[in-house]
Amino acid sequence: MANSYFQFKQFRVEQAACAMKVCTDACVLGALAPVTAASRILDIGTGTGLLALMAAQRAPQARIEAVELDTAAAAQAAANFTASPWAERLRLHAMPLADFAATQPPAFDHILCNPPFFRNSLRSPNQQRTAARHTAEDTLPFQELAGFAARFLTAAGQLTVLLPPPEMREFELDAAGAGLYPSRRLVLHHRPGSKALRHIITFSRQPGGVQQRELPLHEAASEEYAAWFKEALGPFYLAL
Repeated sequence: MANSYFQFKQFRVEQAACAMKVCTDACVLGALAPVTAASRILDIGTGTGLLALMAAQRAPQARIEAVELDTAAAAQAAANFTASPWAERLRLHAMPLADFAATQPPAFDHILCNPPFFRNSLRSPNQQRTAARHTAEDTLPFQELAGFAARFLTAAGQLTVLLPPPEMREFELDAAGAGLYPSRRLVLHHRPGSKALRHIITFSRQPGGVQQRELPLHEAASEEYAAWFKEALGPFYLAL
């Protein structure tokens, strides 16, 4: 059974009310997304509030907003924000993304999203977990996410998204249709040479070359975390 909380060095994420708990790939997204120079950051589908909290730690000048449509998760994220050292810079919007768009927020320098991504697999009988894990017209379709980002990013703004490789290929098509193009691709593996688990891609409005980096989480034939992982997550994980 997952812990009711995940303790980081500078903050705690309570997660009992959230379908999707803190996980390694989301932590990598939070640690490596290029947000440090951003002044306004948005976390779409914040869940526990993890990505917003990591952004607050990494970008001390930024104001961070987060959107979450699940009522229980939104309440948990709001409580996590309040309990953090950065409560005055974090704001939670408990509503669907379309409703948030209707408020006409000012443009963001960076948008983060770890969206629902299972399209064809068996759905869980737990409705909350299904909404967190599966794309659907009533949760967060890829096309809606891409369209929102194209509308509400600054001219030089960036969108960073975490998805498995097949779903990322679909998202890239929707992003291109909205005028957003990959600029950096991080490919996560368990170990060197193993199959890709997740892609973390940063999109911008400028088409061009894509910088790609292969990132095995562990050293070959070992449970030891890779050197890049220790460096990236060192400011967050208690054990590093």
